[in-house]
Amino acid sequence: MMEDDYNKVIIVEGLSDKKHIEKILDDNTITIVCTNGTIGVEKFEELLEYYHLDDTEVFILVDEDDSGIKLRKQLARELPHAEHIYVSSEFREVAATPKKTLASILAGKRIGIDLNYLAKW
Repeated sequence: MMEDDYNKVIIVEGLSDKKHIEKILDDNTITIVCTNGTIGVEKFEELLEYYHLDDTEVFILVDEDDSGIKLRKQLARELPHAEHIYVSSEFREVAATPKKTLASILAGKRIGIDLNYLAKW
């Protein structure tokens, strides 16, 4: 994928979150970006430029813990147009959220997911 081809970007905290979401997605226009925690100004500027975050549909999906909440606040300031996706405090972490639950949340945000994850078991 060329850097100009990003239609949607999901920003997550870590690699385990990214891998968990990738299993559910069925949309090759979505890029998942890991921050590895809070990010400095220089790193954010690199992400902003490389992924064209000011001109791209951005989703923020982070854990419901102290570090995730801190990152969400930071990204909300920098990317006011970003749409926030929340996981239940019951699961607390993106990577710990069941795939079926996460698929339902993502589908509700118009993100293409593998429909097998929405099938009734």
